[in-house]
Amino acid sequence: MLILSKLYNDPDDGSSAGEPMIDKLEFLIALAREKNFGKAAEQCGVTQPTFSAGIKQLEDTLGVMLVQRTSRFLGFTAEGERVLDWARTIVADTRAMRQEVRTLKQGLSGHLKIAAIPTALAMVSALTTPYRAKHPNVKFTILSRTSSDVLSMLENLEVDAGLTYIDNEPLGRMRAVPLYLEQYRLLTSADSPLGERDQVTWAEVARIPLCLLTPDMQNRRIIDSLLHAAGGRPEPTLESNSMIVLFSHVRTGRWASVMPEKLANTLGLTERLRSIPIVEPEAVHQIGLVVPPREPMTPLVSALVAEATLLATQLA
Repeated sequence: MLILSKLYNDPDDGSSAGEPMIDKLEFLIALAREKNFGKAAEQCGVTQPTFSAGIKQLEDTLGVMLVQRTSRFLGFTAEGERVLDWARTIVADTRAMRQEVRTLKQGLSGHLKIAAIPTALAMVSALTTPYRAKHPNVKFTILSRTSSDVLSMLENLEVDAGLTYIDNEPLGRMRAVPLYLEQYRLLTSADSPLGERDQVTWAEVARIPLCLLTPDMQNRRIIDSLLHAAGGRPEPTLESNSMIVLFSHVRTGRWASVMPEKLANTLGLTERLRSIPIVEPEAVHQIGLVVPPREPMTPLVSALVAEATLLATQLA
């Protein structure tokens, strides 16, 4: 409560009317995101001297050092980490309050930002299309990111929601809505090795050249683990962080890849291109919508969670 009192009731902190304390909390969050004073200042739309002065005024107001720095950002102090947690909560609550007041006044409107792992991008339209039909004044930004980036962007208030794996690596404090199970297929041409088969094993897949996502992607880590368990040593002939790049190579008939079944079906199969189930083991992983564990949720996020819950029942 002392922190809140200082943030909202300190007339001698040097703040101008154009730079309220909530902006300084935004500065802190931007610094956590960018880890660079210049880049963080640019993201906040201010000069670096103004940004640095804002951080210093926040430190003076709270009476503690928040940032370890020399000529560059070195990290947060222990007190800085705790204040950063408060900053995320206060800024998120402030944004939510403003959004709810605006919604009460003029209906649901605004900008909804969603970060999704590459393998789930094709499913985003199953959420956004019915959402927009009900709320036509909402605009969307969809970003392709790694699973770790999705969680980081949610924590730093860069996006409102994410689509990612919810059963394979820790989600932290995020709230998850399970959507569907990701099942894996070998995509290859009919006249390529294994192309005539009705199903294949992971051990067989491990023996053919593959094009796969880059190692920073959780899907790649999942596939590598399955191939290793089958006695293989994954050495892809092509790597990309884009599923479209992988799919376009497979469609030439000269490449093979492992992709989720729903993604392969969405991208479209041809007479020449086959999607073959991979068994032994028949691996699955859960994809879901993740949102910050805040109550109340913002109206935009609440509507998205409702849409995700409805979609999950349709996909079950």
